[in-house]
Amino acid sequence: MKKKLVSLRKKRDQLRERLFLLLKSQTAGKHRALYHILATIWTLFIMPPAFFYGGGIYGSTPMWFIFSAILVSLTISGLAKYLFLILDALIALGCYIVAYQHPELTTALGKTFSYVYSFGSIFLISLILSALITFQVWVYRREAEQSRDKSREIDELNQSQNRFFSSMSHEIRTPINTIIGLNEMILREDISDEVAEDARNIQSASKILLSLINDILDMSKMASGKMDLIPVAYDVGKMMSELVHMFWMRAHEKGLRFSIDVDPSMPKQLFSDEVRIRQILINLLNNAIKYTKEGAVSLSVHCRKTGSGKALVTYSVEDTGIGIRKESIPLLFDAFKREDEERNRFIEGTGLGLSIVKQLVGLLGGEITVNSVYMKGSTFIVSLEQEIVDETAIGTFQLEKQTPVSDRKHYHQRFEAPDARILIVDDNEINLLVAKKLLRDTKVQTDTAGSGKECLRLTQQTHYDVILMDHMMPEMDGIACLAAIREQSGGLCRETPVIALTANAGSENQLLYRRAGFDAYLLKPVDAALLEETLMQLLPEDLVQLGLENMLVSDYDRIVRDLEHRVPLLITTESTCDLPKSQLAALKIPVIPYRVFTEKGVFTDGLEAEGDVLLRYMTRTHKLAKSHEPSVSDYEAFFAHHLSHAQHILHISMAKHVSNGFANASEAALAFYNVRVLNSSHLSSGLGLLAIAAKNSADTDPSDMDRILEQLRQKRRQIQTSFLMERTDFMYYNGRMSELLHRFCSSFHIHPILVMKHSTMKVGGILVGSRDRIRDTYIKWALHTPETIDTDTLFITYAGIPHIEVEEIRKKVL
Repeated sequence: MKKKLVSLRKKRDQLRERLFLLLKSQTAGKHRALYHILATIWTLFIMPPAFFYGGGIYGSTPMWFIFSAILVSLTISGLAKYLFLILDALIALGCYIVAYQHPELTTALGKTFSYVYSFGSIFLISLILSALITFQVWVYRREAEQSRDKSREIDELNQSQNRFFSSMSHEIRTPINTIIGLNEMILREDISDEVAEDARNIQSASKILLSLINDILDMSKMASGKMDLIPVAYDVGKMMSELVHMFWMRAHEKGLRFSIDVDPSMPKQLFSDEVRIRQILINLLNNAIKYTKEGAVSLSVHCRKTGSGKALVTYSVEDTGIGIRKESIPLLFDAFKREDEERNRFIEGTGLGLSIVKQLVGLLGGEITVNSVYMKGSTFIVSLEQEIVDETAIGTFQLEKQTPVSDRKHYHQRFEAPDARILIVDDNEINLLVAKKLLRDTKVQTDTAGSGKECLRLTQQTHYDVILMDHMMPEMDGIACLAAIREQSGGLCRETPVIALTANAGSENQLLYRRAGFDAYLLKPVDAALLEETLMQLLPEDLVQLGLENMLVSDYDRIVRDLEHRVPLLITTESTCDLPKSQLAALKIPVIPYRVFTEKGVFTDGLEAEGDVLLRYMTRTHKLAKSHEPSVSDYEAFFAHHLSHAQHILHISMAKHVSNGFANASEAALAFYNVRVLNSSHLSSGLGLLAIAAKNSADTDPSDMDRILEQLRQKRRQIQTSFLMERTDFMYYNGRMSELLHRFCSSFHIHPILVMKHSTMKVGGILVGSRDRIRDTYIKWALHTPETIDTDTLFITYAGIPHIEVEEIRKKVL
């Protein structure tokens, strides 16, 4: 009997699967024509005779017209559905008119048959509709399960991929650290120009190898949507010089002329993500040299001031190489694509360079264009708007003065600290050797430890002024070792500054080490100058001896920092604004983070706890995660910190009825005469858009606070914030929805649209259907008034959606 039941269940599941595939194939268009034919026969040839021979309006046929409309709605999609619904209505209307004017055409039914026909119609229609709706619900659930499984697989794949790339970064950077470190020691010696030139070539090749590794890591970050920008003030001339060092010799070895033309009016210092700009130019120059057999490669940099302290910088990389076919240009920026594969099969490279360049330029808010003639050469033009830090013109930039040998300078340590004692912890002996040699000329006393356990033994016996700690070590890693040092009973280094040395590239690791308690963070391969600079900051002042030149530089830096010009009006907001970190950094809008409380601990919103991670945590564990606004003391500390470089602060707060953030910020502002708080009446990107508007107003005229506040109140009424809840899990786990209502919405695929009105979140609409259908409907609903939409700025805020689906949504919105 059990075997028969199992067999029947298998057959039932197989039948459901076939019906499911049939329905999916129908939506894909394979059986659409069959459904159209059946609907036509039913509407035109079955329903009219059934109406007249079934007693007209006194029979049960009108119910079949209703059934016909429901059946069409469930089985046919697109324009055809509406055409059949109109046809069904017209046929029903025609039957009613004819029956009214010619009642003799309607066949009268006997009393018994009328009752039987009516009951049979009700029974059949109810049975069929129940079966259809049950099957549709099952299909939706099946699609939802498949979507969740797909999302889970993508998440697991991303995690696996990130672990692989992190491990690869560590393993490859460790030997490169050795090469660059020991090569640096060679350059410090009194050596001939020929040896120095060879050493610099090794240095350049190592940096190019590092850039290739970074390309692979960056593609991983971009694919998962986790690429961040870190803008800094940088020296334009220094960056250009480093590019010359990297590529002048490579071009010379291939017999190519290498030239660089820098606009003399170029500002000396700019503010942007120097690392990413350098990466863009390295990729473009690297490609130009690779694909050019003879002729020349040139880099031109021009500048045009755009006002408001900004400049539009245009970088042009031109070569006389193989060029690009016209039909290949649209595919040029695809990852792993290579123009003329047969001709270039002997050229090494990952095929990722131009794809990364395109995405980095987009992240920086710039544009890239290509001009090319096949077999004659190509020109890549990148335009990036950047803020001006120092308007002093760079002057004439001469290539001859930047060549590797002619600008050779002897190394001189920045400080000496013979009484300072430093502990270096690393499981790799070569890394320990490199670190010791890099610090040799500073006369610092150095001890080494090959493991976390040995480190703890030494810190129990000796006081160290600074500890350099490797992160990835067997048995006990750097983070665990740091925690043990801080809690070490009787330890002599519980308060000692500890610097993290790691091969794991990425800005997200800075947060990891800061949260773990490290005082600084250095990336392998370790830059010798940066290492000395970091030690100067962390070593006790009485142990550090500066040379006269460095003392003057240090005093000058301190004076510049003390006299730094404070901005007239600083706009600040909260982490719930959901703006990209790159956008906040570019606009210089500081945010105060909310805190997220879970059973796993307390995390910082936007930094340690992203929306995707929280949603996955609540969905998988069914545990509650609640967001808490900063306290009054948190706001006071936040305002006090930023008033050190701002004359006034205007804080844009989240909707006051959604959290206590506005109330706490307002109370904290009472402690300062120059801090104002504005209730945005929004959250998420609505809050972010108002912060951007405030920044634009502050840049125009920061002195008129009343005018700015009035403009923002008007802007606040124009902004509309809404959210489509594809699943109600988040609302249920946050206590905003009852379990019964959550189950009801999940069973019938009901998706609420939440809108912000008068600082309060309300349900503004309800959508029913599959994910793709409701997304399309929501996009049309949200953008139904194009005349009121500012098309200059677009933010799509999302959580719990794979990056590939986000790209599809972005295309639909555009």
